[in-house]
Amino acid sequence: MFGRFERMVAGRYLRARRGERFVSIIAIFSLIGIALGVATLIIVMAVMNGFKADLMSRVLGLNGDLNIFSAGHSITSYQDDVVAIHQVPGVVRVTPMAEGTVLIDAGSYSSGGMVRGITQNDLRDLHALSDNIIEGKIDNFQGDDAIAIGSTLAARAGLTIGSKITLLSPNGQATPFGTMPRIRAYRVTAIFDAGVNDYDTSVVLMPLASAQRFLMMPNAVSLIQVATADSLQVRGVTHAIAERLDDPRLRVMDWTQSNNAFLGALAVQQNVMFLILTLIILVAAFNVISSMIMMVKDKTRDIAVLRTLGASRSAIMRIFLMCGASVGVSGTLIGFVLGVVFCLNIEHIQHGVEHLTHTNLFNPEFYYLEHLPAKLIWSEVIEVMVMALMLSFLATLYPSWRAARTDPVEALRHE
Repeated sequence: MFGRFERMVAGRYLRARRGERFVSIIAIFSLIGIALGVATLIIVMAVMNGFKADLMSRVLGLNGDLNIFSAGHSITSYQDDVVAIHQVPGVVRVTPMAEGTVLIDAGSYSSGGMVRGITQNDLRDLHALSDNIIEGKIDNFQGDDAIAIGSTLAARAGLTIGSKITLLSPNGQATPFGTMPRIRAYRVTAIFDAGVNDYDTSVVLMPLASAQRFLMMPNAVSLIQVATADSLQVRGVTHAIAERLDDPRLRVMDWTQSNNAFLGALAVQQNVMFLILTLIILVAAFNVISSMIMMVKDKTRDIAVLRTLGASRSAIMRIFLMCGASVGVSGTLIGFVLGVVFCLNIEHIQHGVEHLTHTNLFNPEFYYLEHLPAKLIWSEVIEVMVMALMLSFLATLYPSWRAARTDPVEALRHE
């Protein structure tokens, strides 16, 4: 498409001589603008994707892909339901749990929280927690007074392994003076770090049998948590489980139903950020148009000489297309490298900035997670690069067309 002569002339025009550096400087700024736009778009999209993926993996790992519950009632025949759910294709874990709201009291610290009763084997299979035990052992998670708490709760209340913690449940026995809440002291046997601040602050775990007695739910559970082989294909498993369960009071709700508003807001935010940051590349493309028009104006006499020597209009157009495309391609490649390198080292960069500024850039109490995630989806990276290249190419069309339309007689009339 581009001949040797055209490549030579385009390369000569891109190398500024004395007196022509102003046009070259504008082209450099256009290149920098495209590079920064591409890098920014890649970084922001990677952070948004990483935040969404990390949030889903942690939330689904802790709460399951879907939950079975009975509205206003506990599930009494949960053993049979667990067996039936295990037979559904795509189910990898079934965890019955007893839940209840409690008041957590440890010395001068008190706060509302939630008790979750779970068996020792089910806790071991719940890798989002069992793989993140920072103190104590799962083997000690047994007995009538054992309890596991989150790292944030332990830090705030000053608790360690063996510390005592008191739980108060509003579910109590009825007396002539009203319902008396249940109060019981427990011993901390394990401390976990789930990576989700709300979970580490307010959720305490105890053996299922102990939780059933404390919450006054003999031989019953509050919900059955289910994990599937592919959380993105959870809808089919949800329908299969609903058809297999015999009790009409049971309800099956998967993560697409329970978190649809939150995940929908994330998707909208991601799309809006993509559109807004695309404007950076668009502005850089306008800079390319400006620099190319100035180059065409500056090279009017050269264009006339080339036309006089026999260069066709299409050759002139290809020369300036190559000049503009060089700026666009170079800027896109530089932006690609900057964006990918930044994403691959984003945690080191975050820690470096925090060390220099002595500030916490990503406080888990406000941002729900404890680190800044980044996930590169190469299809999106390629999409960004293609968009930048297309905008850069389109930006060169009009100036190149103007250069090709230059009349050599008029250009050399006053020379």
